[in-house]
Amino acid sequence: MKIFKYFLCAMFFTSFSIHAQDEIKSERQQGHTNQNKFKQLYDEFATPNMFRTGSGAPGPAYYQQQADYKMDIEIDDVNAKLYGDEIITYTNNSPDELSYLWVQLDQNMRAKDSKTPLINSSGIGPATTSSRAVKSYLKDSFDGGFNIEHVKDTKGKDLPYMINRTMMRVELPKALKTGEQFSFNIKWWYNINDHVKDGGRSGYEYFEENDNRIYVMAQFYPRMAVYNDVEGWQNSQFWGRDEFALPFGNFDVNITVPADHILDGTGYLVNREEVFTKAMMKRYNKAKKSYDKPVMIVTQAEAEVTEKSKSKDKKTWKLSAQMVRDFGFATSRKFLWDMMAVKLETKDVMAVSLYSKEGNPLWEQWSTKSVASTLKTYSRMTFDYPYHKAISVHAPMGMEYPMICYNFGRPDKDGNYSDRTKYGMISVIIHEVGHNFFPMIVNSDERQWTWMDEGLNTFSQYVAEQDFAEWYPDALSPNDKTYPSRRGPAKNIVRYMGGNQDYIAPIMTKGLNTYQFGNNAYGKPATALNILRETVMGRELFDYSFKEYANRWKFKHPTPEDFFRTMEDASAVDLDWFWRGWFYTTDYTDIGIKEVKKFAVTNNPNENGKKLAERYNMNPNSLVYFIEEGAEGYDDAMKAKTSIEDLPTVKEYIMDNFTPEEQKALKKAPKYFYQVTFDKPGGLVMPLIVEYTYGDGTKERITYPAQVWRLNDKEVSKAIASEKEIVSIVVDPDLETADVDTSNNSWPKEVKASDFDKFKNKSKD
Repeated sequence: MKIFKYFLCAMFFTSFSIHAQDEIKSERQQGHTNQNKFKQLYDEFATPNMFRTGSGAPGPAYYQQQADYKMDIEIDDVNAKLYGDEIITYTNNSPDELSYLWVQLDQNMRAKDSKTPLINSSGIGPATTSSRAVKSYLKDSFDGGFNIEHVKDTKGKDLPYMINRTMMRVELPKALKTGEQFSFNIKWWYNINDHVKDGGRSGYEYFEENDNRIYVMAQFYPRMAVYNDVEGWQNSQFWGRDEFALPFGNFDVNITVPADHILDGTGYLVNREEVFTKAMMKRYNKAKKSYDKPVMIVTQAEAEVTEKSKSKDKKTWKLSAQMVRDFGFATSRKFLWDMMAVKLETKDVMAVSLYSKEGNPLWEQWSTKSVASTLKTYSRMTFDYPYHKAISVHAPMGMEYPMICYNFGRPDKDGNYSDRTKYGMISVIIHEVGHNFFPMIVNSDERQWTWMDEGLNTFSQYVAEQDFAEWYPDALSPNDKTYPSRRGPAKNIVRYMGGNQDYIAPIMTKGLNTYQFGNNAYGKPATALNILRETVMGRELFDYSFKEYANRWKFKHPTPEDFFRTMEDASAVDLDWFWRGWFYTTDYTDIGIKEVKKFAVTNNPNENGKKLAERYNMNPNSLVYFIEEGAEGYDDAMKAKTSIEDLPTVKEYIMDNFTPEEQKALKKAPKYFYQVTFDKPGGLVMPLIVEYTYGDGTKERITYPAQVWRLNDKEVSKAIASEKEIVSIVVDPDLETADVDTSNNSWPKEVKASDFDKFKNKSKD
């Protein structure tokens, strides 16, 4: 009887069919390397060391360099030029001696001799606009590169330097040893670009009707490159797409602009009482206590008066910031200015907006509230926002810097705007403010791994957008029950992942070299993390691990491996299969139902059953036999509604092996038996989410872990025993896995109307 018990269980739960696994093939196959989708990522990951541990945390010897800046900046508003003078103090915390320093000159991307325009393909179409023809063939390119006047030490002695496009190597008088500092001075100027006409991540927007400009300034100063344990100097050239890798430091910046300008930027405004009027100070103090709505510091009426004047006087705004990786500022006489307080778990911070009248009424309604909402969500998901303010500036682009970001979204001239414009503005503000966390604080290398800031931030943006709709439901349009997020939900990435493989690159590709930059750096990694949170790990495990990563690496320089390892270390979930598939390949998800077989049970031996009994030297009359639908005896067995417990051999087994109490505890015997075979035409392994619908209308959902594919990457079968008849089966019913082809997800196969039939039915209506 003991042998029978084991055999019955093995037969019932493993398969209903006979597998001749012991057949010897006539020809032996060649061996192969380990290509299993669950192979660990040791080959792809760097070896843990004293700088970065196998757990994904900084090691005991982790270090990072520091670059401190003292700057005097002046904007020449008449000629649109920027003049600068800076002293950089560089601290070598590495174990290495440095004989030279690398400084980034990002504006050289716009120099007359820039190579950036030459790296892209170009051609001549059948027609073009007059403006494009003039710009392309008649107009000289804009010269916006740095003009370096000198590089000196603090005693005024010239330092040798060499400029290679967007990088400048400064030779040191002697090697800089561990723990030593070196200070040097750079003086420069450049022509500020019109970023509306000529593009760019900073520059000015010109308003012809009143001859004014809005300046949103960044990459305006020579900036230190990163030196770290991973690759030494990160001196990869700036071609215009991949963003920046920067060390942390302290900034003291004096910015001189026309006296009628309003200015804000990275850091504390240390001379607020000098540059504010008494009315502005009173409003500012009120804003620090206003948690429900913004307080106007400069009103629209005041801004409209100011933009009509042109002061010839100058005013210097002094900003000081500690432990930031970069600096940005915005200035204009057109600015309205509002602020409100945001209460976080450990502190209050200020949400701030700068915008012109062209942004109203949209900006006054939603900009600062979007900033406040973002700070609350991101602080919950990571750590409390460490700085004292976050600023949203109205500009025709989206770009981010510590404590300040530039965001688009503008009504028409009559102040009207569509839902698309409104949602676009709110989303870009959430995204750019969110960059304060990734990468301004969790300081990943954007030049090498664009997805580490854009992907993680776009995922967090999706969470923040849903929170925003919950906290500000009046922002939603009448037809929207939830915020219409563009990126994050799995279904939104299907078109990209199922597209032409010739134009798709793995996420783990340098951003400059990807084909579809937005999908690759933003959409796909954001979707991957959302699937990881909602489907693979669950929110509790994911959120804990994500928060652990953010706290381990805030104010430090993480790599992709540090993120991957931390997510596993903090959750006890082996995710190598997930990282490999989603980040290192361009595989896609396609899981379907190959076939469904129905079975009935009987005591009547069949030929296959007899062969099985003979092989294992068992009594054929002691076995339970399964008859497949269509075979002789199936209809009779189903009509009799025979269940396992009705079979004499099973009754005998139960009587011999279970006490009366144990017999009462047995489950109700199933009457229906199925073997469902799922196949996986797509390369990605994913959890197998299956919804079974029964004859009485009830549903049951089972999520089989991704490891179900570990021994067979093409198909897997599941034996289902049920009290109730199964009438339909659906794979991934809520579209959680980014399945690119749902035509094979249903049984019975769902018949979808063709486009012609849809058109025909619509015409009848």
